[in-house]
Order: sequence, then C-alpha cells, then structure tokens
Amino acid sequence: MIATHVTLPPVGVDPALVTALFVALGPDGARYVGGWVRDTLLGLSPQDIDLATVHAPDAVTARLDAADLRYWTTPSGVAHGTVTAMLGPQPVEITTLRHDVSTDGRHAQVAFTDDWRADAARRDFTINALSADPATGVVHDYFGGLADLDQGLVRFIGDPLVRIAEDHLRILRFFRFHARFGRGAPDPASFAACSARANDLMALSRERIAVELLKLLALPDPTATVALMISGGLFVPVLPEIDAAALLRLSALVAAEAAANIAPDGLRRLAALLPVDPAKAEGVGQRLKLSKQQVLRLKLAATRDPAETPAALAYRVRLEPAIDRLLLTGGNVAALNGWERPVLGISGGDLIAMGLAPGPLVARTLHQIERSWSDAGFPPDRVANIARAAVERAKTDR
Repeated sequence: MIATHVTLPPVGVDPALVTALFVALGPDGARYVGGWVRDTLLGLSPQDIDLATVHAPDAVTARLDAADLRYWTTPSGVAHGTVTAMLGPQPVEITTLRHDVSTDGRHAQVAFTDDWRADAARRDFTINALSADPATGVVHDYFGGLADLDQGLVRFIGDPLVRIAEDHLRILRFFRFHARFGRGAPDPASFAACSARANDLMALSRERIAVELLKLLALPDPTATVALMISGGLFVPVLPEIDAAALLRLSALVAAEAAANIAPDGLRRLAALLPVDPAKAEGVGQRLKLSKQQVLRLKLAATRDPAETPAALAYRVRLEPAIDRLLLTGGNVAALNGWERPVLGISGGDLIAMGLAPGPLVARTLHQIERSWSDAGFPPDRVANIARAAVERAKTDR
C-alpha cells in the first residue's frame, strides 16, 4: 500500500536550511507538491524539489530576504508566480498557488490564489496533484491520487477532454506517465479522450512534441505504451510514418540495449520507429525541429551500407551513430567496448610532399587511404605503404 506520509526532510538537503525556509514562509504557508511527493511515496529519488505557497512572489522574496536565504528570480518566472530558493547547492522552486483564468490549449492565463484545492485542480493527473505538509509529512490528496498511485493508474483530474483542451501537450504526457507509472490497461476515459483529440497535437509546436516524445521513448521499456498510441491513432496527425510494423523494430531494439547493457536512448528508439529510409528519417527530424546533429543521427541510423566491421563503421560515422546502427541491425556492438578512434597519421600535406598536386585530388586520395586503412583493421605499421600505393594510383589515373 502507498503511504500517506512522506519522509522528511528531502535527501541531500541541509535540514537546517529546510527548517529556516519553512519558518520564513510561515505556518501552512508552503507545502511540497507534485513530482517530489509522488516519487518519494514510490521510493524513487526525485531530482527536483518543488513547493507551492499561499504568498505572492513579492511576499516570498521579502520573507526570504528577512531570513537571509539565497534565491533568484526571472521576469517570466515571477509572472507565473515562481521564485527559486537555494538550499545550499539545491535549487527549490517556490510557486504561488494559482487557478486558471483562460487557456487556449498551448498557454494559460493564471491568477494567484490561497486555495490549495483550486491549485491542485489545475494540475493534469491525480498522482501529480498531491501535496505534503513540511512539518508532519502528511499528504493532502483532493482527487484520489494516492489510490491511483497504489493501483498504477494514470488518470486526468475531472473531465479528460477539458484537461486536454487546456493544454494539448497533456495528450503526450498521459502516455509518458502511463509508461512510467502505469500498470496494466490505461484509464479508459483518459485513453479515449486522448485518442479522440489526437488532432489537437497539430496545434503544438513541433519542438514541444519532440521533447515529450523523446522523454517517453527514453523510459526503460515504452513498447506497450507505444502500441497503445499506435492503436489509438496518436501518431497519425504528426508522425504518420510510425505504424504497427514499427513495434517489432522497437521491441527488438529494447531487447538489444538490455543485452548489451546500454542505456535507453530516446532518439535511437525514435529511429527504430521510423522506416529504414534515410530521406524519410531526415524529414521527420527536420519536421520535429531537432538539432542538426540529431537529424544526422536519425539519417545515419536509417542508412544500410555494405557490411563493415564495427570498428570501421565507428571510424566512418563516429561512435554513437555506429552503436545505433549495430543495435538496430543486430550487429556486434560489444566489439566497440572501449573503442577509441584511431589516428591516421597522414595529412593532405604529406600527400603533396609525396608528389600530388594541391587540389581536389588530394582530398579524394586521402579518403581512399582512410577507407583502405579502416578495411584493413587500422594497422599502424601499414599506413605509409597504403598511402604510397594510393598516391601512385592517383598519379597514374591522372
């Protein structure tokens, strides 16, 4: 059974600073909220500590000043009610209780309040709406989050369609949280609402979609959740390239990562979901506004060149894309354990000194030398012979 109290104070934070902070904010002036409460109840190790407070941001900073506690603010943070206190090296976000005034599916206008239930009601899922008393550790639960946490159920607060209308990204968040905390079948009403409103994802920026999707795919084994998303038509509006056949590739990759003791990687798993087509992979990466390096990685993962040794592949495309390719194709990724990129030891200047005229021929010949050297297994004592032979061929061909 899930406990109804959290253990205090948070691990790794100076108890004296915690006490000073809550004394400064006053009796029932602040509580632990959100992910810290949820993860602590589950016995996990939350990275972030979040508080909610009844005080407006200017009152929070005044109280922190009076207590000589360090903090920092940003204009956008204060506008949304957030002040960041520093408890030693640990940042702690303190956000004023809020309720939504208006939403458009992407942004919300909020007003400050002192009503703890109203603030909890604007959160997405019941398991994220928990708060904990800083003195006793007693958990306040307004919407059945403790029972849902105990059952492994991710469920929207109130009407799922209303929650999704407030913020369309909650569709993807539902599946990410189900993949992380859910057990068994998803909440029927929540799943049905996400499926019915899948087209709402088109209103989101592609960057937000990419961030949420990569977080989901980086979880230990998201295969079952991705299967739900495919069956519910969630990918159709923004990533129609992902179909039922993608599940086999994803499942095989997850197994290969585990067998090789390689950490999950969201981008590699996205590559598994996409067709084995470099142009399509590149197009998806660009559509999601990924970085140039990420787009290149997707493209390389979808490329199937003639057979190469793992070391030759790593030398040509770099280590990370080589690991991607080997895991995706069932190659011998263990051959790259401890691999370090060999140094050729020959430059374009050396080829000119051996008789080649400066120009494009030098670059082409250097590339041929690298390929021959890598195909031979990078023998350090044969570089000079390989280079001389390549230069002589280049002179003859010219």
